[in-house]
Amino acid sequence: MRPALSGWLGHAAPFDFNVDYQAGAGIERMRVGTPPVLGLRALEASLDIWDQVSIHDVRAESMRLGDLFIELVKAACPQLALVSPQDAKERGSQVSFSFDEGYALMQALIEAGVIGDFRAPNIVRFGITPLYVGEDDVREAASRMAGILAERTWDQPRFRVRRTVT
Repeated sequence: MRPALSGWLGHAAPFDFNVDYQAGAGIERMRVGTPPVLGLRALEASLDIWDQVSIHDVRAESMRLGDLFIELVKAACPQLALVSPQDAKERGSQVSFSFDEGYALMQALIEAGVIGDFRAPNIVRFGITPLYVGEDDVREAASRMAGILAERTWDQPRFRVRRTVT
């Protein structure tokens, strides 16, 4: 495979400063520039947390929080239909609902500080990541969504303007 972009770090001999580009061997040829040192440092620090937790405990908490979110949304937002599996063992660490005006709803939620994403044609999706999302966050997200639906806050022209990324 030939790289679409050629970068000095993907060169077979990057420090020879040869003007004729020769791709490195294997996957190395796909490197296009200097690794983002600050970003990698942040990644290293974020991975340190995994030394303090068990993936099984994280998964159990993710399932518990997902179940709670589903329960709260079903009770307070009957306009939404669950599209993720009800059984926590059958879903990942996200919960999705359908709503005819899902895009506008997600834009209103984002403005209200609830960050999720939208998937066409009508899916609103929420990550349940227990390393930084807790029960209070889940309850607050469900409450804000209920308010936005009850008050039809989502039904404003500014929330219908389609952007490249939700």
